[in-house]
Amino acid sequence: MSTVVLSVRVRRELKEEVERLGIDVRKVVESSLEKAVMEVKRKRIEMLLRRLSDELAGIGEEEWVRLVRESRSGRYGV
Repeated sequence: MSTVVLSVRVRRELKEEVERLGIDVRKVVESSLEKAVMEVKRKRIEMLLRRLSDELAGIGEEEWVRLVRESRSGRYGV
């Protein structure tokens, strides 16, 4: 796995305290970014599922049956 350098500006006091406490900045930043990425992906999936659910809610049982039968006949030639 390759890595890249990520630069960020923080308050001087914060940097000094981080150094004084021996906090591993790379681990903290990487972990925070991974959590943020997963959260954004989760929210996007939730939004897409909500939209899909809303669209599918308008399809009645008879329509579902018809669509499934059409799909099956297309695949199996029945």
